[in-house]
Amino acid sequence: MPITTGFNHIATLTTDLDRCTAWYDRVFEAPVVFEMAAEGDHPRMAIVDLGAGAALNIFEVDEASIIGEQRRIGARGAIDHFGLAVPDHATLEAVRDRLVDAGADVGDLQVLGGDTWSLFFRDVDGMELEVCAPVA
Repeated sequence: MPITTGFNHIATLTTDLDRCTAWYDRVFEAPVVFEMAAEGDHPRMAIVDLGAGAALNIFEVDEASIIGEQRRIGARGAIDHFGLAVPDHATLEAVRDRLVDAGADVGDLQVLGGDTWSLFFRDVDGMELEVCAPVA
C-alpha cells in the first residue's frame, strides 16, 4: 500500500494568470485560495482549489518560458496532462456543457478501462486535460 494519499497539487504555467484562474472558476467552480505577486525570480502565482485537497499552482510566465508544442505527446513538457475527478456521469455531462459554453476544444465522452468515463479537453491555454467519472 502506498504511503501517499494522492495528489496535493499540480504546477502549471500560463501567460495570463487572471484569464486562467477565471476560466477554472467558471468551468469547475474552482476558486483562487492564494495569490502572490512576482518577487525576485519567483513569478506571479495563484493556487486554485480543485477540491478533495488537490490544487493547481499556476505560475504566470512569458510565452518564451513555456516549452513545447502542446499538441504532440512528449512535446508538452514534463506533465503530458492531468485528469480531474468528478463524482458521477451527470456531473461529467454538466462539465462538458460548461466547457462548450467556455469555448473549449472538447472531445467525446468515452469509457476507458471499463470503469471510467473520460472527457478530454483543452483549457484556456491550450493544455490538454481530462475529466473522469466512475462508470456506475
